[in-house]
Parts: sequence; structure tokens; C-alpha cells
Amino acid sequence: MSLLVLGTVALDDIKTPSGMKRNMLGGSATHFSMSARLFAKVHLVAVIGKDFPRKELQFLRRKGIDLTSVVQAPGETFRWQGEYKKEDFNTALTLGTKLGVLEGYLPEVSAEQRGIPNVFLANIDPDVQMRLLDLIGKPRLIGLDSMNLWIRIKREPLMKLMKRVDLFVANDGEARALTGEQNLIKAAKKLRRFGPGLIVIKKGEHGVLFYSDKFAFSFPAYPVEAVVDPTGAGDTFAGGLMGYLTKAQKLDLASLKRAVLYATATASFNVENFGMAATAPLTLPAVNKRMRELVEFISC
Repeated sequence: MSLLVLGTVALDDIKTPSGMKRNMLGGSATHFSMSARLFAKVHLVAVIGKDFPRKELQFLRRKGIDLTSVVQAPGETFRWQGEYKKEDFNTALTLGTKLGVLEGYLPEVSAEQRGIPNVFLANIDPDVQMRLLDLIGKPRLIGLDSMNLWIRIKREPLMKLMKRVDLFVANDGEARALTGEQNLIKAAKKLRRFGPGLIVIKKGEHGVLFYSDKFAFSFPAYPVEAVVDPTGAGDTFAGGLMGYLTKAQKLDLASLKRAVLYATATASFNVENFGMAATAPLTLPAVNKRMRELVEFISC
């Protein structure tokens, strides 16, 4: 089965207590693809600049990512510079952002890709996300991610998007900001009323909450001993989630629980090294092993 993802492809400069790395491959769609590729054929929709390293394009192709709808435009690739402090790994301090070719970007997809049955709108401007939805047919499953910036400055377009998607993925801060509810159960119920039938709220090191009209459940995070770089962990989580649901082709309780467990397992690898150093070489057997460890950890 195939999966289409729209989002950012970036070059990141990141500082954490473990060190500093520059010009690393990043972006919401790229981190998403590194985990989703383990379960499904991933078609990436994004824009890059003329400065984007050729070696990174070759890397993505080697990982089996379809780059048909990755556009190389005049200008600079989107760049993000951030820092994590030892006392709070859940919050990134943005030191600099250069939108570059993201300004004015309008996604396009091939005729064949318009029929892909599973679509994920990774973090990017809600107007750009809506543009993609207007291009495609009637997918079986549409997932959506966002961030506090869009909640603050583009709430109306985001709310319109919510009515058109099946699955909404947010972290706890985003869920509270969008709903005005501090209690996450209340927040999940309110998010459901906004449109999506499936709500996933990520709680960082405290795990994840799933909510739908039929059932709800919660799992802890995988116990990682040393967090090196959390950048992209949420996108990696979303990739594991959508990737498994694409493979399973079902949305029953058992499939959704397994999808959340796979998402949790893949995200736990992401934080153990800078950028995609831990997720790029990742294999499904390694993820399966960690998922079994997670199930054993939470079982009676």
C-alpha cells in the first residue's frame, strides 16, 4: 500500500546538551518518511531550494522514498536553528528560521498520486495543506498534524481542515492551545467535535492518549535512558502510526493499538541520536523487537 505525505524538508542546526550539529537533514515530512517507509511505500510532497545537497536526495531515494512531487525551486531550502536545554527536552527554543522556498509554495502531485488512498498532512502552513486536499481524490484515510504557530495565527484555516480529516495528531500543548482545555480527556473530546474521528495526543516522555467515539486508551512512552535530540520525534511517531495503519488497512481497536505502539517504538529510536542518525538505518525487525519490549513493559 502507498502513503502520500506533505510537509517540510529542511536543513537544521541543532544544539542539545549532547553537542551541536549543523546542516542536518530535517523537516516534518522527512522525519515522518523515515519511520513510515518501514510499513508502506512513501510518496513525498515538498519543496527544496537550489542549495539542497544532492547527497541528501540520493539518501532519500536509497530509503525507497518516491520524490516525484519534490520540487526544487530557486532560492534557499527551509532552515531551522534550535536548541534544547537540559532541564526541558520537551521544548525546543527556536534560535532562527529561514522560510526560503516555503514562501509562496503550492504543492503539486502527479495524476497517479492523486489516487493514493492514505494521505498525511505533516506540519506546514494550513493553507498549503488545504491546497493538497483540493488536488487529491477521496482517500481512505487522511491524517493531520499542526503546531502552536498555526493554531495562533491561522486558526480559521486549521479548523476548516479539521472537518476534512479522519485522524488528528497533536502534542499535549497543541491540544490545550486549540481547545482551551487543560484536562487532556476533555481536550480530546473537544478535538473530536471539531471533526476528526480519531484523536491522538502525544505527551512526550509521559506517553500517548488515543480517543474516538467507540473507545479510548493510553500507553506510556518507551523508557529511553539517554535522550540526545528530540527533534522530529513527533513526526517520526506520526510516520509509524500512519505507516502501520496503511499496511493494516483496518481501523479496528486492535489495529489502532498496534499502530500507536509502533509509533511509540519508532519515536523512541529518533531521540537517541541527532537528526536521523538513529532512524535512517532502522529496520522493521529492530522496531518489532522494541515494540515487544514495550508491550512486556506495560503488561501485567
